[in-house]
Amino acid sequence: MTETSLNNSIDPKISGEIIPSSFLSRLFFGMAILTLGLMALGSSTRVMNAGLSCPDWPLCYGELLPKQQMNLQVFLEWFHRLIASLLGLFMIGLTGLTWGWRSHLSKWVPIATTLCLGLIVFQGILGGLTVTQLLRFDIVTAHLATGLLFFSSMLVLGSSLMPYRGTCVIDRLPWLSSMAGGLVFLQNILGGLVASQWAVHQCLAGAQRCQVMYNHFLGVLPPTLAVFTLVILVWRTPALHPRLRFLGQLAMGLLILQVLVGISTLRLHLQVVGLTVAHQAIGASLLGTLVVFSVIALRDRYQAEYAQPIQTVPIPIASFLEPS
Repeated sequence: MTETSLNNSIDPKISGEIIPSSFLSRLFFGMAILTLGLMALGSSTRVMNAGLSCPDWPLCYGELLPKQQMNLQVFLEWFHRLIASLLGLFMIGLTGLTWGWRSHLSKWVPIATTLCLGLIVFQGILGGLTVTQLLRFDIVTAHLATGLLFFSSMLVLGSSLMPYRGTCVIDRLPWLSSMAGGLVFLQNILGGLVASQWAVHQCLAGAQRCQVMYNHFLGVLPPTLAVFTLVILVWRTPALHPRLRFLGQLAMGLLILQVLVGISTLRLHLQVVGLTVAHQAIGASLLGTLVVFSVIALRDRYQAEYAQPIQTVPIPIASFLEPS
């Protein structure tokens, strides 16, 4: 990596021209926030039993706006589809921007953005199948998993393009945060399986699907230990970049909040819609925090490996002893 390319990934201005990396970074983060809101809306749709309120797809009762059938449940499903469609349109525009500015960006950025566009198209297909296949649990879970992958991809792109100058003090944080993020992702999928099969309701009502619920409970332990270990290492790492230290503290706070909300949701038998939706949203937020932490930590290590240390050339002592 040359010195110029390293500076381009850190400074928003090079040679008097504004590099679009910072602007695109904000757009990717904006897409991630919109995706998080869409997943929360999808969770609300499921909890309110509105997943099949529009019996057809992609229209709703054969119309773009079903005014006659409109009620709260129909609105939730219709609005969820509307936001998903807007997200797809925004992604098309964002992909066009990366290809238009490809001369100012690393070669992988337009390619990765195009792959993310394909991911959101696949997500839309899964969304249609959830309706046509009458909320089949494996399709619903795959729909959630694809949404989490797209959400994480937007954060990876945003974190990779934003200006950042590390402290080159990183230790084992990148691989530990990546492992914690992977475990949190799997736990989110287990939670999706519990939700798509209504395992908690069935277990509490008639001792059915209890194993699915117990797997989710046991799955809490590995990501909890991983995040806790990460936070301890963050606290014990001197001269760590303040952004990484903040993300580590945020991850711990979200983990504690997620556990408390999960316990409250179970004790209340999932009767409080807001708590159930918050449980999934906090889990996705924890995943996003770890993803951003991992990317920034990897950038910090990359900058440390390619830093140009000042080299001193030793002068032989004998040279001072030689007569001039």
